[in-house]
Amino acid sequence: MAYEAPPETVTFHGFLFDMDGTIIDSTAAVVKHWHTIGNEIGVDPEVILQTSHGRRSIDMLKLLAPEKATLEYVRHMEALLPQKYGNEAVEIPGARALLQQLIDANAPWAIVTSGTEPLVHGWLSALKLPLPEHLVTAESVENGKPDPTCYKLGWSRLGLPADAEVLVLEDSPAGIKAGKDAGCKVLGLVTSHTWEQVAAAEPDWIVQDLSSVKMVARGEDGRVTLQFSDGLIQKVE
Repeated sequence: MAYEAPPETVTFHGFLFDMDGTIIDSTAAVVKHWHTIGNEIGVDPEVILQTSHGRRSIDMLKLLAPEKATLEYVRHMEALLPQKYGNEAVEIPGARALLQQLIDANAPWAIVTSGTEPLVHGWLSALKLPLPEHLVTAESVENGKPDPTCYKLGWSRLGLPADAEVLVLEDSPAGIKAGKDAGCKVLGLVTSHTWEQVAAAEPDWIVQDLSSVKMVARGEDGRVTLQFSDGLIQKVE
């Protein structure tokens, strides 16, 4: 894939961000985390890592170690991640700037993540990134991504009507599918998966990371216009 599409501007009422792979990259920490958990439950960590990104830990444990598949256990183990490996997570390029633009414009936005509340608060605190007013976490829904319930709930918490234009920003195929099935437009990021894997999930646009995205206008009606630029977009037909 060549990132050579011309700049494009698109207008939305609200924004739903995935966290890991979209706002932050905690891959190095997550790898160490799943190696520890894998050894603890007797499952090859590499097997876990093949399918764990973008999915709730509790959903992985239901398959691999049902006796550990409780929210209490998951919240405890995920709370330890930022504490143990806080210096190993980094920002996705462009994430901080875009979030600040949306905050300054008073635009509705939320984080919709497969992580638990302790994990989200831990990572955002470690990287000194803004905490949204609205948050959908692993505890919020019965079924995680690719089930669209999480993004439908995020949309509802933004207080936007059913005919609003809502953008999901996602890096995982499971999350992209969840966003599409929730009725949102989806911007796919090529940060954690190959472009082929991202494209196969059929997002509406593809960028390399959030350095390609900036806010360019806010209308009197509250809608926000973003520009996808830097020649990194490919519209998926």
